[in-house]
Amino acid sequence: MLRKKNIKAGKVNFLFYLILSIFIITNILADNLSKSESTAELSVLDKVSSKNTNIKIKIGEEFSFQNLSIKVLKCYNSEFDDDPEVTAYMQVKDNTMKNNDKVFIFNDWTFASSPSIRPFDHPVYDVWLKKCYS
Repeated sequence: MLRKKNIKAGKVNFLFYLILSIFIITNILADNLSKSESTAELSVLDKVSSKNTNIKIKIGEEFSFQNLSIKVLKCYNSEFDDDPEVTAYMQVKDNTMKNNDKVFIFNDWTFASSPSIRPFDHPVYDVWLKKCYS
């Protein structure tokens, strides 16, 4: 007499354990990822008048300052206590430029401790990241 194997039960068990393990792994990874803050504080220097202005921008909102449109998409504080690092992903448009070839004059990550790594290059303004907070 030939025995038939119950293949369906094995497939169901395999899919159950696969889905369970994917769920557990994504929960572990989600807890380890740093969460973005809700507000970024920037310092803007007008090189012509030598006036320094501190501005606070909500993450994801566009802020107009003189001829610039500044938008901070992400802002993170490091979790290390000994050497904290603040990083932000920022997009800046110059509203006076009508050149369609270049949309953003700055579209990159910036670092509060060393803004010279990814410098914001503009003839009139300098923009620095100061801090992020909720």
